[in-house]
Amino acid sequence: MNLIDTLPNRPKKPDGDGSVQVHLDPTVRIEGAKVFAVYGKGGIGKSTTSSNLSVAFSKIGKRVLQIGCDPKHDSTFTLTKQLTPTVIDVLESVNFHSEELRVEDFVFEGYNGVMCVEAGGPPAGTGCGGYVVGQTVKLLKEHHLLDETDVVIFDVLGDVVCGGFAAPLQHAEKALIVAANDFDSIFAMNRIVAAIGAKSKNYQVRLGGVIANRSADTDQIDKFNAATGLGTRARFPDLDVIRRSRLKKATLLEMDPSPEVLAVQKEYLRLAESLWSGDEVYEAKPLKDREIFDLLGFD
Repeated sequence: MNLIDTLPNRPKKPDGDGSVQVHLDPTVRIEGAKVFAVYGKGGIGKSTTSSNLSVAFSKIGKRVLQIGCDPKHDSTFTLTKQLTPTVIDVLESVNFHSEELRVEDFVFEGYNGVMCVEAGGPPAGTGCGGYVVGQTVKLLKEHHLLDETDVVIFDVLGDVVCGGFAAPLQHAEKALIVAANDFDSIFAMNRIVAAIGAKSKNYQVRLGGVIANRSADTDQIDKFNAATGLGTRARFPDLDVIRRSRLKKATLLEMDPSPEVLAVQKEYLRLAESLWSGDEVYEAKPLKDREIFDLLGFD
């Protein structure tokens, strides 16, 4: 049996005749924890941001679970110091009989007690990532791993906002967008704002704001925020120590102290405290493509 054979209500079509979209079970929900979904343009630093934010939450005494939603399964790499097996990997190993799985087969403890899960994804071009997210949350609930969790962070693949990778928005309380101070990441952010606005009509998810990453300045992000009603929650400059931390398989809160490292650590801890204690949300309105070009594309 392979992944496609397990998808419910799959129409019998030849290969290449369209992807499979899966409707998630509305009864499978995360309750009792604050849930954040981290989005942004591919390569913008979502995994680095998610992992450091997870550790920051753990440093202020919260029990944290991070769920990577990218098929390359490296979201939790700096937390666990390895590429861990994905939920899809372990499900395939037991022929998709989930009752045969043990917790230690798919949940791994990372730095400072952060619990880590890599959902993985279907083979390229063959299925819907929403199925993978749904199965991951279902497994976590079946094993009561969410009962004593304070914070859940979904680290979501690229800027894909299709039915599959918008699936974490069904569970999230707030969506955070990682963006740099450049046109491409802001253009992607605008699409994510539109997707979250659409999901918020049926789910509790709301926009939690922007995390400016790799940005010495935020003037372009500030323009976009002013035009849409969005706001910036934290800013992290383009520092070589951030790049080096990933090469060292370490989060920034493990790095040797220096003035720049301490400043970044302080900002992550401040962000974690703010997200935990605050209820700030943004009712942002996305721009049309032409409006973004007029706002940012020309001097």
